[in-house]
Amino acid sequence: MTLLALIVLTLKFSIALNIFVLGLTATYRDATHVFRKPTKFLRAFLSMNVVMPLVAISLALVLDLNQASRVVLIALSLSPVPPVLPKKALKAGGHENYAVGLLVAASVVAIVFIPLAVELIERVFGVPLQMPVTTLAMILIPFLLVPLAAGMAVRAAAPALAERLLKPVGMAATGLLLLSALPILIGAGQSFLSVIGDGTLLAFTAFALAGLAAGHLLGGPDAEDRTVLALYSSARHPGVAIAIAQANFPDLNLALQAALLALIVAAIVSAPYLKWTKRHVVRV
Repeated sequence: MTLLALIVLTLKFSIALNIFVLGLTATYRDATHVFRKPTKFLRAFLSMNVVMPLVAISLALVLDLNQASRVVLIALSLSPVPPVLPKKALKAGGHENYAVGLLVAASVVAIVFIPLAVELIERVFGVPLQMPVTTLAMILIPFLLVPLAAGMAVRAAAPALAERLLKPVGMAATGLLLLSALPILIGAGQSFLSVIGDGTLLAFTAFALAGLAAGHLLGGPDAEDRTVLALYSSARHPGVAIAIAQANFPDLNLALQAALLALIVAAIVSAPYLKWTKRHVVRV
């Protein structure tokens, strides 16, 4: 196994641990909440799976991006919810049932939606992409749905154990995430700077801002739901985006750098929004 492959595997494992931690605090009703609320489901689907891919495609066609950044940008717009966002959304005042339910709904829908969307984008917009359903399922099922179900099972069977596991497993997940990100940042050097300077930074910033706006406007009447959907629309699952990029772009290292930059930009862009929405949710 190469170092790059090990980094990707560590990233995926850290994602799985983050999802397991989320499962330790969730219930079955939380996980199925969005599926039982058709209006919420449609609003979320429109924001995440219609508006954001159109935004990404527009940016990719208008801006003179390198191929890695173009593929990652479109891949991010098709990817489901990133695993660290539910906790951030809850801290910002979001409802746990909506935060967890939207994570599950987006992941299940992604298994069918992403291959269809990839085919549509290639036919309509002429952007060559591919993403086999089996490859996608091998990411979402073992690294997202299974850890979530395992965490929920532990909570249901042994609530006290679930409570004790929250902190150590959460720390391990964060440590592995940093362990996978640092080699990319340290080893990237000039190539990472080139990814920033060719319009990619502008594209990822515009994408994140558009996601916050789309999610907030389409989140419905509840301020808490608007916060969750805004965060979920602006940043996406890095493991899925990297897998799509890996299937369509030969230089995995550049794709990793672009995906990491997108996550950093989304975190920075969402910070002022989070400060504002915390005050707003409290007042409401």
